[in-house]
Amino acid sequence: MIDEESRTTVLRRAATYQPPRSWRTWLLGRPLPTADAPHQTIGKKVGLAVFASDALSSTAYATQEMLVVLAGAGAAAFVFSFPISIAIVILLAIVTISYEQTIHAYPNGGGSYIVSYDNLGRTPAMVAGAALLTDYILTVAVSISSGVAQITSAFPDLFPWRVVIAVGLVLFVMVVNLRGVKESGSLFAIPTYFFVVMMFITVGVGLARYLAGTLGVVTDPPEIEMIHEAQAVTFFLLLKAFSSGTSALTGVEAISNGIPAFKEPKSHNAGITLIWMSSILGVLLLTITFLSQQIGAVPSVMETVFSQLARTVYNGTGIMYLLMIAATTVILIMATNTSFADFPRLSALLAGDGFLPRYLAFRGSRLVFSRGIIFLALVAIVLIILFRASVTALIPLYAIGVFLSFTLSQAGMALRWWKTGKVMRGEQVDELHAHATPLHADERWRLKMIVNAVGAFLTSIVALVFAVTKFRDGAWIVLILIPAIVFTFNTIHRHYQGLAKSLSLDSYAAPPGIMRKRVVVPVSGVHQGTLHALRFARSLSNDITAVHVSVDPEQTERVRQKWELWGEGVRLVILDSPFRLLHEPLMDYIASVAEHRQPNEVITVVVPEFVPEHWWQNLLHTQAALTLRFAFRSMPDVVIMDVPYQVSHNNHPQKVST
Repeated sequence: MIDEESRTTVLRRAATYQPPRSWRTWLLGRPLPTADAPHQTIGKKVGLAVFASDALSSTAYATQEMLVVLAGAGAAAFVFSFPISIAIVILLAIVTISYEQTIHAYPNGGGSYIVSYDNLGRTPAMVAGAALLTDYILTVAVSISSGVAQITSAFPDLFPWRVVIAVGLVLFVMVVNLRGVKESGSLFAIPTYFFVVMMFITVGVGLARYLAGTLGVVTDPPEIEMIHEAQAVTFFLLLKAFSSGTSALTGVEAISNGIPAFKEPKSHNAGITLIWMSSILGVLLLTITFLSQQIGAVPSVMETVFSQLARTVYNGTGIMYLLMIAATTVILIMATNTSFADFPRLSALLAGDGFLPRYLAFRGSRLVFSRGIIFLALVAIVLIILFRASVTALIPLYAIGVFLSFTLSQAGMALRWWKTGKVMRGEQVDELHAHATPLHADERWRLKMIVNAVGAFLTSIVALVFAVTKFRDGAWIVLILIPAIVFTFNTIHRHYQGLAKSLSLDSYAAPPGIMRKRVVVPVSGVHQGTLHALRFARSLSNDITAVHVSVDPEQTERVRQKWELWGEGVRLVILDSPFRLLHEPLMDYIASVAEHRQPNEVITVVVPEFVPEHWWQNLLHTQAALTLRFAFRSMPDVVIMDVPYQVSHNNHPQKVST
């Protein structure tokens, strides 16, 4: 077609290239066309497996983390675990109602980041984004470490190998998620529902035996884990136990971040999935904590509280115990799927706004943000290795980020409902800023504003309690890390803004046309690749200079003799380098040429590069062309052109008569 305004011819053509089958196809699946994106969405049942596994799996360690803190006051303090769990479930209900409102107000997803950006501004949005990214990374590290703890509880001989096992599991989940959201969700749906069924069977049998008076207590309990000095039961101790137990709420925000992954109607399906998840989570947390208190379970690094509960309920380590431990282990591993689903999406949003590298916003061959998935896995592996796959060591870093994002999200929603109250019925208000969502009149805006305001107040208190009570245990790391991440966001954003300004065509005046070209060809030796580059240089200009850096007189003499024979009359400059430096003398020479160039003259450096037949053969060569290419890129007013020459054993030099 022809643009009538500029008379520019624009041609459109469909690419005929088809990705070939390879080991990546076998491992990750065949590449999917962009048109398949709408078919990769998921329903409520699969959505529960993808986005709720994190929250549901936390029931396997939330009770234990409460007991670890209470153990400082002795086993008698364990009686407070159930009232604390009730307080946590009340907070869960408030947060759930708040996020259910967020899902319908922001049907395109984005969760805390988008809500904060739309209502509170850019800086709070960056804080929310940093907090969530940190939480997603820690979710992977904590969930995998907790899953490995379940394995070592059943098979103590594997305890020394816990870090290796954890790293292997992270890599496994990474590969599954690289295959796509729909495929990973379908694969993880069965283990998730198996866990839910086994959990309800276990707590159901446990409650029935408790009511019948046959439940009993833990036999051969492990040695109690004491991470704090003995102390009395104080309000501060109870707050600390409460903050550890609130790790059960991590993952509640995941569904609001991943709304685009659901089938239509997206908001409706996501909202129902959120209610399902919170209901299951609340029931399991209460019953597990209650039964653990009744059987006298104790926190221990050698055997988890849940393992003690399962073998007490089933009178030993029979088939039902093993099935329960297997289900728990699998769901803890699958819990990382929530982070692998949401971390790349949030990273893509931040990248699209210029706060993270742009390449994180590109979808891979399976229509997922594959680079974000790989980055998440690598950082989580580093944490697992540093903290030796210890859940107790990682928990102090956990949850503070998610409660900070809870607070910002709900404060943003409260402000949104306040602004909604000013909108007349039938009117729509469009705000002109990034991620803005139109405001519509809502008769229940006061009630919704109160719900979100109360939620923001409570979660801010929890975040503060967490920061204070866990500060010495490692929470200070997160309190430093989040501002550091926000600083990084700002630095990246300034770079992209400066780059856009430098590349902008606004008020752009085209420079004078290029009148003259001077070509420089670095020559290390005279061979077919050199002559190939020389012929290309001749197509650019008649002003050509070959340059050879001399570090070996004998080698230089051979180059001179060959150049007289094959150089086609092009002048050769030999730079003597007494200190055997190769790149520095060449760059100094080109800089001097560029400094004395004529107006409207371009200096072009044509770099010969031979390409071996097989990739591994590159390891046998110094890759001087690659080094030169990167070195020259920093020189102003100099154009670098790489001229590859494919080398094959079937290539034979042509004889030329002299």
